[in-house]
Amino acid sequence: MNKADHLDRDTQNRIVELFIGKLGYTFLGNWEELENCSNIEERHLSHYLTRQGYNAIQISKAMYELKQVTNSFSDDLYQKNKKLYTLLRNGLSFKGDTITSNTTIKLIDWNNCSNNDFAIAQEVSIRGNKHKRPDLVLYVNGIALGVLELKKGAEDISEGIRQCVTMQQGHFVESFFSSIQLIMAGNDHQGLRYGTIKTEEKSYLKWNEEPEVNEAADQLEIDQHLIKLCNKERLLELVYGGIVFDAGKKKVAAPQHYFAMKAAKERIKNQEGGIIWHNQGNKSGMMVSLAKWILENNDHARVIILTDNPELDKQLEALFNENGESIKRTPNSKKLLQQLHQPSPKLLCSLVQKLGKKSDDNEQDFIDELEAHPIPSGLELFIFVDDCHRTQSGKLNLTLKMMLQQAVFIGFSSIPLIKKDKKITLEIFGNYIHTDKVVQHGEDEVLKKLVFSA
Repeated sequence: MNKADHLDRDTQNRIVELFIGKLGYTFLGNWEELENCSNIEERHLSHYLTRQGYNAIQISKAMYELKQVTNSFSDDLYQKNKKLYTLLRNGLSFKGDTITSNTTIKLIDWNNCSNNDFAIAQEVSIRGNKHKRPDLVLYVNGIALGVLELKKGAEDISEGIRQCVTMQQGHFVESFFSSIQLIMAGNDHQGLRYGTIKTEEKSYLKWNEEPEVNEAADQLEIDQHLIKLCNKERLLELVYGGIVFDAGKKKVAAPQHYFAMKAAKERIKNQEGGIIWHNQGNKSGMMVSLAKWILENNDHARVIILTDNPELDKQLEALFNENGESIKRTPNSKKLLQQLHQPSPKLLCSLVQKLGKKSDDNEQDFIDELEAHPIPSGLELFIFVDDCHRTQSGKLNLTLKMMLQQAVFIGFSSIPLIKKDKKITLEIFGNYIHTDKVVQHGEDEVLKKLVFSA
């Protein structure tokens, strides 16, 4: 081993100790000499599923289904990863089989973090068209969810990112990445960057979070980031609720999106709304993740998404469909109200201008429609409004708020809430849920960077 390799291995060993000592992962060992390393380690997954009470035939069928996806020759990496993600998130369901009938095999217990086996392996040897060895691989119940490539301090972090990008190419070890959700690269000098499959080098993210009071001041940045990002509960939260598939690209939540969604969920649990105000980012992705969470946790919920952009209205329909959620676009206010009297679909989207024009007469038409078709009792409405800073004016939305008093309004904005509009916007949506801005606009107050807003 030359000096450079020795320095790399020293960093690896320290990070392994961090995962064991600080994060509570099990060390599976150095797999440099192993011949058959896989993203689905059957021995470990079988052990976990047996502990959950599944029988040998059920486990065998689950292994077969997972391998079928991983080794598919007809799908590219995006398609494989999307299919496998769905199985990881929702489980494998077998119908019409006398042995496994009506059984859903849950590969990961998303609700009970401590019921899962978290482990890390070093120098994982993967045989493909080319032989590759990711520095560290994170396994949950024997399924590879994370890859971490480390460089010594003198090497730029971009070198590690490029290695991660290269490994995913078809002529290397693409199939290994069919289960991978988080791809990380870092060094002791520049910290950590993360993305997911097929993320371009320029789009890798940095985990930004205010340090806790008791954090060691001399702790390396990469160690701080790994402790926060790969914390067991946070890792499961990020994978379960922070992944979106969008027109051939897989996206993972940036820190501000993760914290905004976490804060929004707490508000929603208390039947409260608010505003998510971000400088930039994937508002549509947050809408998808929050809507999925609401519908999965509330059988009586309906989610309505309002925009004032016809193109975005179409994009949202495609985005929700790609992420396994059926959404119906309504052509006008009457159809929207009629749909609310039907049991399905649970997801609806519409253009704000379809809810009445700017004239008082048309606004009154919609108000009359609301009065003629009151919302069914027992229905829990959650209304997402895109660009809420500009779609809230006029008496129409005030009337909406008044007549849909049982609804929870979540506003999304990337533009400053100006003083003349700010009061009415806050009246409709409530206070800020989360913002990643620090802005001074005229006589408006300075909005400080928030992690959680009460």
